[in-house]
Amino acid sequence: MNDAVAPSTDGTVLFRAVIHPHRSLSPVGFRRLMWCVGGLSLGAGVAFYLSGAWPVIGFMGLDVAILYWAFKASYRSASAYETVELTDRALTVERIDPSNRRQVWTLAPGWLRVHLDEPMRPGSQITLASHGRHLVVGSDLSPDERRDFADALRDALERWRGLR
Repeated sequence: MNDAVAPSTDGTVLFRAVIHPHRSLSPVGFRRLMWCVGGLSLGAGVAFYLSGAWPVIGFMGLDVAILYWAFKASYRSASAYETVELTDRALTVERIDPSNRRQVWTLAPGWLRVHLDEPMRPGSQITLASHGRHLVVGSDLSPDERRDFADALRDALERWRGLR
C-alpha cells in the first residue's frame, strides 16, 4: 500500500489495491548503464574523431543524451498510480497521473461485473462494468497479476453481496 494515499472515509474497506507501474532498472543500475553507454560512446566517438570523421562525435553524444532523456521520462511516468477500493458503500477507482492530476470514478458494487479478457496475454484487460459504464483498470499489471487482481476483486464483491 502507498503511504501517499489517504485511507477511505466512506465506510468499511473490503478490498484495496494500489497499482504502480513496474520499473525493473533501479536508480543505481540506471547510473551504471549511463556510465557504460557514455564511456562506450565516448570511446567510439574518439575513434571516429582520430580517423578524421570528427562530426560523428557529436552524434555519439546526442545518442547518450536521448537515452538519458528517455529513461528520465520513463521514471517520471512511474510516479503515476491507480487505487481500486471497495467499501461497504461503493467501488472507487482513483488514478493519479505523472503530473499529479487526479481522476476518480465511483461505481455501484451491486451491479458491478469484473471482466477479464481470456485467454490471458500481455494485452488482456480487466474491465469493470456497471450500469452501462465500463472502466479498464490494472493496465500496469502483468497477465498473472491481472488474473490475481480480478479474482481478488471478484471475491471481495461476493463478500460485499453476502453482507447485503
